[in-house]
Amino acid sequence: MQNIVKNLVTTYLRELSKEIPMNKELTTLPHQAVAILPQGLIDELRSMIDQTRESIAVTVNAQLTMLYWHIGNRVRKEILNDERAKYGQEIVSTVSRQLMGYYGKGFSDKNLRRMIHFGEAFPDEQIVSTLLRQLSWSHFTLLLPIKDPLKRDFYAEMCRIEKWNVRTLGKKIDSMLFERTALSKKPESLVDAEIALLRKEDQLSPDLVFRDPYILEFLNLDDRYVEKDLEDAIMREMEQFLLEFGVGFTFMARQKRIVVDNVDFHLDLLFFHRRLRRLVAIELKAGDFKPDYKGQMELYLRWLDKHERQPNEESPIGLILCTGKNHECIELLELDKVGIHVSEYLTALPSKEALRQKLQQASERARRRLEEQ
Repeated sequence: MQNIVKNLVTTYLRELSKEIPMNKELTTLPHQAVAILPQGLIDELRSMIDQTRESIAVTVNAQLTMLYWHIGNRVRKEILNDERAKYGQEIVSTVSRQLMGYYGKGFSDKNLRRMIHFGEAFPDEQIVSTLLRQLSWSHFTLLLPIKDPLKRDFYAEMCRIEKWNVRTLGKKIDSMLFERTALSKKPESLVDAEIALLRKEDQLSPDLVFRDPYILEFLNLDDRYVEKDLEDAIMREMEQFLLEFGVGFTFMARQKRIVVDNVDFHLDLLFFHRRLRRLVAIELKAGDFKPDYKGQMELYLRWLDKHERQPNEESPIGLILCTGKNHECIELLELDKVGIHVSEYLTALPSKEALRQKLQQASERARRRLEEQ
């Protein structure tokens, strides 16, 4: 189907060029004429052409994707509602053969079934139309295999909000981003409500922003690193660090000086999150979480709230990054009530199965905690 888009764009540009007859005299301009061309003219013209070409490709892709949705939705409804539903397989194959006769392989049996699946997975035309402002058909082909509707909606909306390209979406899915958010550990009704709010108002919550664990294998730390090594590596690989943390974070300070009663304290990293509209204080720990970290972070957050918070901002929020954590201790401290999140970080990329097991255990703990409440 990608070829359909490319062919349409190529054909359009070819026809466009035919409308402008080439003057042979212009093709043989002397060097003097070339020399008097305004500086940057060719670069500007090339930029105009490239932007138009890209705009055409985006428009064609969006219209084709909407067409695929309409085709899939129409065929699906015919198959589901018609008394011949038991012959659905044959009907799809017949429709495919007919369309291929007119329009080629883009409407093969496999592709037609994918269009039907598209209509099933995204039944709301308005939602599809909104997603098309950012997502291409290639994005949807990555989303369709996701069986859990809430997980699929999460990736679709986050892709729209954070403007992921196809490659980034694939990496987010492979790294199990949804399972690493606090949102995934909530009851389905709350997950659905947060995604609906995200869809309606583009409003992110901390549960959508923070992950657990963070995968920081790109820091290339050895087994004997200390907290300063971790901080230095993050500063050196800030671009990769921000990619792992997600869109919206703006770096503000390293070793932010905080003075309380003439005593100096230093916050490891300070960020601002544009969509949350709040400061994010980050403390880096080279070991497991300890209870006294709570008091330290609370002090930093209250100082930031008093001295750094602007009138239109929400209260600062804290993130403590550790290599491990005692879950019962964190639950007893009720850190979420004071705006503190604790996440583990991994300095080596785990296998997908190992990560899956770790996240499944975390999900089971969260489920038991909810049942006990």
